Amino acid sequence: MFNPEQCLKECYQLQQKLGRTAAGRQTWLATDLQSNEQVTVKLLAFSPEMQWEEFKLFEREAQVLQALNHPRIPRYRDYFSLDKEAGLQLPWFGLVQDYIPGDSLQELLDKNKRFSEEQVRAIASQVLDILIYLHELSPPVLHRDIKPSNLILGEDKQVYLVDFGAVQAQAAVTGVTFTVVGTSGYAPLEQFWGRAVAASDLYALGATLIHLLTGTAPADLPQKEGRIYFRDRVSLQSNFIAWIEQMTELMLEKRFSAAKQAMKSLISGNINLSTAAPNPTRIKTYKPSGSLIKININKSMEQLAITIPAPGLRKLTQYSWLGSILFGYLTLALFFAFISQVILLIEKQELMGLLMGLALLAALVTLLGNFFGKKTHVVFDRNRNLFKLERQIGFFKYGRQQQSITEMGNPFLVNRGSIYEVIIPSTRGTYKLGGALGEHESIWLIQELLDWLRFK
Repeated sequence: MFNPEQCLKECYQLQQKLGRTAAGRQTWLATDLQSNEQVTVKLLAFSPEMQWEEFKLFEREAQVLQALNHPRIPRYRDYFSLDKEAGLQLPWFGLVQDYIPGDSLQELLDKNKRFSEEQVRAIASQVLDILIYLHELSPPVLHRDIKPSNLILGEDKQVYLVDFGAVQAQAAVTGVTFTVVGTSGYAPLEQFWGRAVAASDLYALGATLIHLLTGTAPADLPQKEGRIYFRDRVSLQSNFIAWIEQMTELMLEKRFSAAKQAMKSLISGNINLSTAAPNPTRIKTYKPSGSLIKININKSMEQLAITIPAPGLRKLTQYSWLGSILFGYLTLALFFAFISQVILLIEKQELMGLLMGLALLAALVTLLGNFFGKKTHVVFDRNRNLFKLERQIGFFKYGRQQQSITEMGNPFLVNRGSIYEVIIPSTRGTYKLGGALGEHESIWLIQELLDWLRFK
């Protein structure tokens, strides 16, 4: 599609691809022919398979970056589009920023570099300085995807925060529908609920520091007492361990609430040690009681099986009062029409009456089955690296879909009023679980999913 030496917008000459990118996305090192400076060009294809939210996030990244001015955030330069007339099969959008020569912290980890306590403290301080700037803007800007691959150690030995593809300007988040972004192991639980706050970036930074200190991704470390448990893998000053533990508290009220507060604590060494338990136990997630939808989960180390019944009456709360009344009238109308047709069939014994009766019966069964008789079966099989989803009405199963677990992304929630739905993204699209879950049901379900997917 794009090749080295190719020139985009008669201005940006591509040199080489940078990093690994998903389908429909490319990142290039390029030369700005007007200034003869190196730049980074991020490209997004506007394809039919692309989720609309992907484009909105890309557009939001460009809008937010234009307003930022910090020496350790790559400077915004340009935003452009390439249409089909440019010889491409699809429209593409491009975002141009300053290029920061250096290595990402992830690249250094991949080279088996181990970071000392002094180095990690310096990295923490520099990233907190960036977060103080972002979070104190009006409106506050949340990065939402802090991790080693998004932190560049420049040739000037300074740490730069890059890739604002998940950025959120809090004042722009209105309404009742949200989509959650982030990386499993680094994103805190509230971010998977679609409720990211400034402290969510602090959690991600804390998880990143744990990765640097242990050489192990946080998703591969045990979760105990609401924290990533790493004490037994490091030799650090106790107050620094306690500081990182407070950064990665599961509960928001126990975590630092602001980057400035975390910075002050890091510099002074004064930590709330009551939150740092030396021998924690594994946190327990409880199934909600009194739920209208009886979700069944069976899990072992090798397999996770979930059965979600039809939404039943809960589905009706998605609609207006008038919609609920019309649903009731429609059900009654179909029922009485079916009874009337049966009576006519008995009296006249007409073939047309029989066909009409069967059609009405099928419509009634389909309507009621969709609300009360349908089930969704989901199976994750670690041994076979297999994910399978199947629908069922009565004894009839249909709509089977399956693919490998490694092709799937992090599950997240979508909320519409009081109704929640668990979404599992993948390379082939998205899978939706539960069309009418309540808040507690959805939180419990996504916690179980994340717990099993992270467990090794």
